[in-house]
Amino acid sequence: MTSPETDAPDASAGFRCSEAARDRDDPFVATAPPARCWLLVEHPGPWGRDALGGAGYPDDVLDAIDAFCRARGARFQLIRRSRSRGEPMADRGRFALVDTTPGAETVRWGRVASPLELPAALADVEAATVASSEPVYLVCAHGRHDACCAMRGRPVAAELAATYPDRTWETTHTGGDRFAANVVLLPHGLVLGRVPATEAVSVVERYAAGEVDTVWVRGRSGFSPPAQAAQHHARLAFGEARVDALRVLGTETREPGVVEVTLDGGSGRGPVSVVVRERWVASPTPLTCSAGRASSMRVFDLVEMTPGAGFSEGPEVRALGAVAGG
Repeated sequence: MTSPETDAPDASAGFRCSEAARDRDDPFVATAPPARCWLLVEHPGPWGRDALGGAGYPDDVLDAIDAFCRARGARFQLIRRSRSRGEPMADRGRFALVDTTPGAETVRWGRVASPLELPAALADVEAATVASSEPVYLVCAHGRHDACCAMRGRPVAAELAATYPDRTWETTHTGGDRFAANVVLLPHGLVLGRVPATEAVSVVERYAAGEVDTVWVRGRSGFSPPAQAAQHHARLAFGEARVDALRVLGTETREPGVVEVTLDGGSGRGPVSVVVRERWVASPTPLTCSAGRASSMRVFDLVEMTPGAGFSEGPEVRALGAVAGG
């Protein structure tokens, strides 16, 4: 849709937000972007700082995509194959709609000959796409948005593409630049942070087997930040790695900043109540490479957890501490 050009970051710059965040060991749970579904559109680059506005599409195409995403609660992402594959970055016009609704996760792929055809395809997206049983692995490599995303993301994308070339895509900004390399596992909408290239293949293989490692999980898109935090606390307490476990049943605000989240503990465990409290922590450095000034990060403290039947509270519950969002 555009001719390939470099959008590599300036590797000579001094401050790197991801290095600063690693040095501080910033917690990153509850930072997955809110999205009920994801709209992926193939675009070889260059990518502007803003994915949609910098795509070079005509106004009517931009308006159609914007309206579609607002109506569906979708997050828009540009995607392209990893440059490590040595293939030309020509756009083949593929696009996908991924529904991350728990229990109804789906991936549907379509193709257009030109971006001018996108509005018509989105107007009847089910007819314009076909279902796929293959998962999708997105790796943020958006250097013009933040240098850390490209510097840390592209090696991860290269490793995944070497083993899973059809499932792997570089993508535009997924949020949480300082947590690069950021990986999104679709169709479940699991967002991972600080994934090292050496662990990338094992991470996605575990996901394909229906499990996720809490070491890397930022959260699941579609859940509110308090729900993401509550699910993470419960995963740690129960040692629960199954992707579909601990489904969010509901949330209730007890008071400003304090939210009770009810989770499905599964058979033999019953509902699990997790109460988290929001607070903000000042960062001594900017949270992105381009921010220019320091900011604050949101943290969710565990207030209490009422486990389901058959669970005996141990040190793991009492020592969970805080997780951060934003």
